[in-house]
Amino acid sequence: MIMDAVVKRFVEQSPITVMARLALQRALEPEWINALFEQEREQQYTRELLFSTTVELMTVVAAGMRPSLHAAAKACKELPVSVQAVYDKIKRTEPALVRALVQGSARQLAPVLSPMRQGQSPTVRGYRLRIVDGNHLPASQKRLKPLRAFRGAALPGQSLVVYDPDLDMVVDLAPGEDGHAQERTLMPALQAQAQQGDLWIADRNFSTRGIILGWHERGAGFIVREHRVSPNPRALDKPRRAGRIETGMVHEQKVVVDDAIGQPLMLRRIQLDLVEPTEDGDTVIVLLTNLPKSSFTARKIARLYRRRWNIENMFQRLESVLYSEVTSLGHPRAALLAFGVAILAYNVLAVLQAAVRATHDLQAADIELSSYYLATEIKAQYTGMMTAVVALAWQAYDALTSQQLGRVLLKIAIHADPMVLRKHPRGPKKPKKKGYVCGTEARRHVATAQVLKEGRVN
Repeated sequence: MIMDAVVKRFVEQSPITVMARLALQRALEPEWINALFEQEREQQYTRELLFSTTVELMTVVAAGMRPSLHAAAKACKELPVSVQAVYDKIKRTEPALVRALVQGSARQLAPVLSPMRQGQSPTVRGYRLRIVDGNHLPASQKRLKPLRAFRGAALPGQSLVVYDPDLDMVVDLAPGEDGHAQERTLMPALQAQAQQGDLWIADRNFSTRGIILGWHERGAGFIVREHRVSPNPRALDKPRRAGRIETGMVHEQKVVVDDAIGQPLMLRRIQLDLVEPTEDGDTVIVLLTNLPKSSFTARKIARLYRRRWNIENMFQRLESVLYSEVTSLGHPRAALLAFGVAILAYNVLAVLQAAVRATHDLQAADIELSSYYLATEIKAQYTGMMTAVVALAWQAYDALTSQQLGRVLLKIAIHADPMVLRKHPRGPKKPKKKGYVCGTEARRHVATAQVLKEGRVN
């Protein structure tokens, strides 16, 4: 493939930005996004503004290239409608469309990942890991008329997120418009996708008889932290010591849960007595699982549950690196669309990180890639690159198959410098007790220059 001279220069100077353009184009192909809209829409329809254009505008905001949807729409010269029409479109976007968009982004990008994952084994051989957890959107600005006189927080919605740690991608999403609804009410939509060969990991909020039986009936495995009240299984024997792992002593016990018609379901209860308590002060973690003892020891199950923290780390990266929570979008459907598009952008970043890891020996160099620095590089260079490179130069890349695109990304990733993209972890903070001070002292201010000059606060 003959490379355009300007593209070649960007490959040498800012390879991550070129990779981002190629991966974003695959994730945002108008054909599949508009086809998805026609397939999943309920009451919405297309007149002048395509759904693919709306998603592209939201992606510009999620990636931090524009500070708001208004700014992104104003900068789009080919926008066929007014800015107000864009807002009207997004606030009517049905939650089913947001879910289909997230699912579709994973399907679009997973084949691109395949050349980068050659030789890599899954975390659990024979299973697809599925970590599920809830995410509540923060309080939005009170731009909607009914909220203007309200002094409290306005919650625009929440979602259940399904994360695949082997792909480092979000593969499913159940969005909910009611920010006060219990997370478990969104679970049936996700359970319908469970299948044999899945291994679901969840915290105690999802420890209910209905959820556990739903996974088991579909042939899926699960490891869920047991709630004190639900599903209240009956013990069949006493806990037996099963050995020690890094975080504590493991015990195992046979328990049984009755299904809807009173038939018993045999489960294993794994108890981990922690060496150090959790942040909530818990000293014991109790797990329920239907995994076979022949393939999964109690210690292996206890270690696998620790993978649940992967989704917490993913949420942290999503919030710190991308604009997943656009507080100016107060309408629930608009806020949920912004969150779904940010997840699409996160999946694109996952592809870029996988390409860099596959082409550089990061383990030998003791380097961990930073999503923050990848995103910063893209924000700094992307607009300039798209201005400098003519559209014709990208056509050959856009015509590639997914696997061909994956191999091209690997070749470009060779030019990336992992040292520039590495994390800089800081040491643990020393706890400091602030204590009480009077209001006069708390509101006091000083001139930093004077304090540095005198070496103390007067």
